[in-house]
Amino acid sequence: MIATRVALLVALPVLWLSAMSSTLRVEPSQDSIRRAIATRLRGTPPAPLTADTWRHVHRLYDQAGDSSLWLDGTRLQRRAESLTNALASAYTEALRLDAYPLAALRTALAPLRDPSPTITQLADVDVLLTSAYAALGEDRLTGQLNPKSISRDWHIDPREAKIDSLLASALNAASFDSALATLQPPHENYRPLQRELARYREIVAVGGWMPQPGGGTLKPGDSTTTTRLTALATRLRAEGFLAEGEPATLSDGSAPTRGSYDAILAHAVATYQQRHGLTVDSTFGPTTRASMDVSAAFRLQEIAANLERLRWIPRRLGDRYVLVNVPTFSLTAYDGGKLALTLKVIVGAEYRNRATPTFSDSMSYVVFRPYWNVPTSIATNEIWPSARRDATYLARNNYEVVRTGGATRIRQKPGPDNSLGLIKFIFPNDFSIYMHDTPTRELFDQRVRAFSHGCIRVEHPEELAEFVLGNQGWGIEQILEAMQRGRNDQRVNLVHKLPVYIVYFTTYVVDGQLYFGPDLYDRDARLVRAVARAAMPTDADLAGAEALRELVAELVQR
Repeated sequence: MIATRVALLVALPVLWLSAMSSTLRVEPSQDSIRRAIATRLRGTPPAPLTADTWRHVHRLYDQAGDSSLWLDGTRLQRRAESLTNALASAYTEALRLDAYPLAALRTALAPLRDPSPTITQLADVDVLLTSAYAALGEDRLTGQLNPKSISRDWHIDPREAKIDSLLASALNAASFDSALATLQPPHENYRPLQRELARYREIVAVGGWMPQPGGGTLKPGDSTTTTRLTALATRLRAEGFLAEGEPATLSDGSAPTRGSYDAILAHAVATYQQRHGLTVDSTFGPTTRASMDVSAAFRLQEIAANLERLRWIPRRLGDRYVLVNVPTFSLTAYDGGKLALTLKVIVGAEYRNRATPTFSDSMSYVVFRPYWNVPTSIATNEIWPSARRDATYLARNNYEVVRTGGATRIRQKPGPDNSLGLIKFIFPNDFSIYMHDTPTRELFDQRVRAFSHGCIRVEHPEELAEFVLGNQGWGIEQILEAMQRGRNDQRVNLVHKLPVYIVYFTTYVVDGQLYFGPDLYDRDARLVRAVARAAMPTDADLAGAEALRELVAELVQR
């Protein structure tokens, strides 16, 4: 009897431990996790990660000594939930969800519902989460596409961001949520374009809009069919240029099938023209109709394309800088992060290799009353042929023939009729592009200002000079004096070089309003095709991302 009681007393703890083993978590050692992670890192990157992103994953673990980045023992850290929330909403930034290992993550996370996942399973979860984090972070920092694969004319390096240090800093931040958000581009148009992306997705989801029926040009007050007026009003409402119920009636009363292209419709058309880079004349003609017939899906993809372009430019443009957006023919200058100057510009023509490239460099000096050293191509194709036809051509246009470096060249003497005007702004670059004044002032009145050989003509160069040289003590009077009566070819070096960005954005937001600029050099089409799935993710992509988010939320709460 005593022996039986002793046996029971010995057996009871064993039975109790056995019963409890199914609910107890067996915490793995840190060394075992590190070894398992190191083993996984020696394997192939999880699809669809690129080799470049896999290198960022390795560097994150190198800094952590191969320690787990997302687990406390067998439990997910709360920041894993922050990450998967960001992944599930990446589509709001026009990032392709299928670029991340979301399905693999869902599969790998499922064993964490069990109290005792294996060391290998834990390592897989950690490496997959890090892989997804590195992919999302890199996409936010430098773009999801390589710009060189889209356009040979984009020469701003998107890889300038210090990806590894920024990813590591975000992981180590006190608030991972906030740090993760800071990986998005800080540019002022990014979040507004995200909002427009959501709005146009809704437009596309309900069917977009139909092409406009044919017919002649409509001017305010013209009469036409109510069918045509109804179609136009419906189209304008689709993008928000006309309120519901406006105009109150489309029929003129005496003829129910006809109506007037009235002031309400004409004003809405004028607003549409302004927001789509068209001549604003309130006239509904072929050009405006062709613009309205561009599909809602394409407009949505243009917004997605320009979100991607914003990820292609440096995150920090500088405290003082100049930015030229080629499709809008505009120059803006910023000081202390605030807009200081806006000017019209003329850019390269869209033919015969005259297009202005997209690049960045630093302005280093200004030249007052410059000579124009005529490029060989222009001299060969334009100046010399004119001189052969007219012996007085060179003298009449203030050209002279000079010998430089053993070669015969043509240059134009300084003066008000010089092709460069009275001042030029030099930011040395591989494309021989610079900004300058021009004697042909009337061209600034044109809506589409693509007339140059590639360089950028500035409408009020004295204002740009004041911005550039103002911090060196130059006032507007001194600048005008140097331009009009100063010595020829006077060079003024900048004490502090000034960053210059020549960019190509065809969609942008100003004062809360969305604008579509002209695709001057036909650079949108290829990028639009590349971002189509990012612009309108599939239902399967969205469902998979949401399932992952819910699974991680469940596991974090366990």
